[in-house]
Amino acid sequence: MPAYFATEPESLLADALNGFCRAHTDLVVRDAGNGYLRARHPSRDRRVGLVSGGGSGHEPLHIGFVGAGMLDAACPGRVFTSPHNRQILEASRAVAGPGGVLHIVKNYTGDRINFGIAAERLAHLGIPCARVLVDDDLATATGGPGPGRRGTAATVLVEKVLGAAADRGAGLPELVRLGERVTARCRSLAVASRAHGLPATGAPAFELAADEVEFGVGIHGERAERTIPGEPLNRLLERMTDPLLAALAPARGEPVILLVNGLGAVTDLELYAILDAGERLLHKRGTPPARCAVGEFVTTLDMRGFSLTLLVADEETLDLYDAPVHTPVWRW
Repeated sequence: MPAYFATEPESLLADALNGFCRAHTDLVVRDAGNGYLRARHPSRDRRVGLVSGGGSGHEPLHIGFVGAGMLDAACPGRVFTSPHNRQILEASRAVAGPGGVLHIVKNYTGDRINFGIAAERLAHLGIPCARVLVDDDLATATGGPGPGRRGTAATVLVEKVLGAAADRGAGLPELVRLGERVTARCRSLAVASRAHGLPATGAPAFELAADEVEFGVGIHGERAERTIPGEPLNRLLERMTDPLLAALAPARGEPVILLVNGLGAVTDLELYAILDAGERLLHKRGTPPARCAVGEFVTTLDMRGFSLTLLVADEETLDLYDAPVHTPVWRW
């Protein structure tokens, strides 16, 4: 009996991409030979194409956010593995506008290397290319040597804001400045009560007791620096929200965007309860959410956990967040 429902374990990713494109044939096109998906109806006003990507197993990231108002193309790698630089190169060539292409990259070593190689090859072809690095994970904010904070659920908010700006004709330098400003004002923190199952065996990637919570887990199932006893939701949210606010230091009354993200196996019932409790807590802390989003955006296969993301938002950010979007996952 396979660990995951699949015809063959080796074909799961290709089969899933085929199924995704059949389900959303009005929005996305798959280039199977070069390993990327692109928007079927990109904005006509864009001067710069937006490309992102990363390992599979985090669906709907990134493929679910390809379309008008967000990404022009997404490059899915194998499970928890960076896409190959050739995928990124070909996707970038396909969607680059007259102003070039912008790469939105999560801060992981493999992603940085492969997007970097693709950018060098684009430069040799005369295609302008720049990068926005997403590094929102508060649990890995060590301040010492090493790769630094991981890129996690804030990636979706960055793609949304930059997608709206690109739709309005923003150029490459303007998009980079905006992306850097947004990422600097965005932090996330994730917890889990059960690890994801390993694709090959279905066995949990790590063990937790029934009354334990992994505090600060990564989206590839990376263990946190500490495991805490389970506790009521309101207390757990205080543990998560207070360090996020301390890191971002918003002025009292300054609005934020709150993203509640399920990691794969938390029910919608729970996620909405998390949103309700989180919103009330933020009001109590003097930082009212101006916008809220809840659901599965960046998962870790079937991990039972969730993340909170806060983005301190000025009027421009809120305006761009509210702009029209039409992707398989986000539509308004």
